[in-house]
Amino acid sequence: MTSATRSATAADAEATTREPVGASSVERREAAAPSAPSAPSAPSAPSVERREPRADSRKPSAADRPSTLRDPALARSPLTTTDGTPAGVVHLVAELAPYARTGGLGEAVASLAAFQAASGMPTAVIMPLYRQVRNKGVALEPVGDPFVVHVGFRAEQAQLFRVAPYQPTPEAPERRRVPRPAIYFIHNAHYFDRPGIYGEGGDYPDNARRFAFFCAAALAALPRVATGPLILHSHDWHTALATIYLRTWYAGHPYHQEVSTVLSVHNAGYQGHFSPQTMAEVGLPWELYNVDQLEWYGKVNLLKGGMAFADAVTTVSRSHANELRTPGGGFGLHDAFLALRDRFVGIVNGIDQRIWDPETDPHIAANYSAADPQKKAVCRAALQRGYGLPVRDGIPIFGMSARLVAQKGLDLILAETGFFGLDAQFIFLGAGERRYEEALGRAARRWPDKLRVDTAFRDVKEHHLMAGGDILLMPCQYEPCGLTQMRAQRYGMLPLARCVGGLADTVEDGVTGFLFDEYDAGSFARAAARAVRQYHDRAGWARMVREAMSRDFAWERSEERYFSVYRGVLAAGWPHR
Repeated sequence: MTSATRSATAADAEATTREPVGASSVERREAAAPSAPSAPSAPSAPSVERREPRADSRKPSAADRPSTLRDPALARSPLTTTDGTPAGVVHLVAELAPYARTGGLGEAVASLAAFQAASGMPTAVIMPLYRQVRNKGVALEPVGDPFVVHVGFRAEQAQLFRVAPYQPTPEAPERRRVPRPAIYFIHNAHYFDRPGIYGEGGDYPDNARRFAFFCAAALAALPRVATGPLILHSHDWHTALATIYLRTWYAGHPYHQEVSTVLSVHNAGYQGHFSPQTMAEVGLPWELYNVDQLEWYGKVNLLKGGMAFADAVTTVSRSHANELRTPGGGFGLHDAFLALRDRFVGIVNGIDQRIWDPETDPHIAANYSAADPQKKAVCRAALQRGYGLPVRDGIPIFGMSARLVAQKGLDLILAETGFFGLDAQFIFLGAGERRYEEALGRAARRWPDKLRVDTAFRDVKEHHLMAGGDILLMPCQYEPCGLTQMRAQRYGMLPLARCVGGLADTVEDGVTGFLFDEYDAGSFARAAARAVRQYHDRAGWARMVREAMSRDFAWERSEERYFSVYRGVLAAGWPHR
């Protein structure tokens, strides 16, 4: 183990076979078992040939890895193959809450994995071991020895780590066991020991190689993580290469041929566009560079390639799935989404309503509920005091919790429509593009008694904003799903949103919020004025608040739809007819 590898652990320990948190849900090989196969380099001939991995490729015996049926948790799995064999899921993702994330992707995958594990399904997550993870002091332990990963013309070392299991002590006795996902990390200091996840003020120029390495290493390490029939669930372009490698590099391999794949598109605005030379860099043959697979207007498109090879593709709301099939909403990939036919579905994300519950939330000034919302006024006053705003009744507080980028509709908010001239207060929570931060800063100086901008986002601040605010601003250009509008409704903060994607699926106009159709400043201004008029109808506003707080956005509903997709791909197999 190199010094760089050793630095990633909380202690320089030997590989161990102790069960990690959630280990009863996902079985592993013993550390002494044969190492995971390494992916081979790209072939020189421009053809897709079946290539056996260089390392041990024999089918593992019972001595190498136990039968999945030996684990009682697996026997209770709600997911089985057509012959009744329990199956599990491993998520591949570039970011994951609370370890390292930049937006909603990491939160959505963390919540989905947590609810899947709690249901009894074998669940694990693999992500890169970023500097942010180590800086959080997460207790990690190695899983097996370091191994070599071949991508293109490079051979580089990887090491698999996992979150160390909870160890009871006399001072902290063993807690009631709640199934949780097992969390794994791929370590390589060159690629992942950096200040950012995707870049610093812009994308890292080697992002294609970084995430190709991650995907290849994750596939090589997969036998150490899970056994038996398995769903490999990749998320966004960063992990789309895993579905391609699985069907090319590992075609016919005894272990990997049992793996089915699902690719979730959380934000189709980011697709992984690179120059054609990237094909060789990521170890793919030129034959795959065609209009049906990886070629896209003279560039390599990793998301498109992953979709072509996935058993099923999902996105994060029903309306957004329909939008992606259209020229105006498909980000240049509408033909690819249409070609998937019934292999492509939209499933609305959920939220963890145990965390986002004003009746029990420990972060807010006072607890309240839909049945008794009176103490929301206490939270409102605390929010005003916290941001140095005058404590005023009888006016709405508009709030926005988002990255300050064009997608979120900042151009509509900042247009000269008189929006900030409304008799209201405004709080913006989040950082983003400098032009928007500076424009909002100028507005705050112009309206010092009514507008605040807080670019130092923290989760607890969002709790405060949801509990004390009245109207949530989400006038988005597009929004695949969105989580903030669901959290806001739970707290009686009504969304003012554009009728797109997940916003259309989760906000009911005039009932739990205010929707508008066209992306223009006039439409936004009219919707804002309508919201303010409704606010001053106190009885009508109270009805809307109670209705919004009563809506159910729990993950359990979405989870069952994912199970349905998983069962479908387990039954259909690869390739699709």
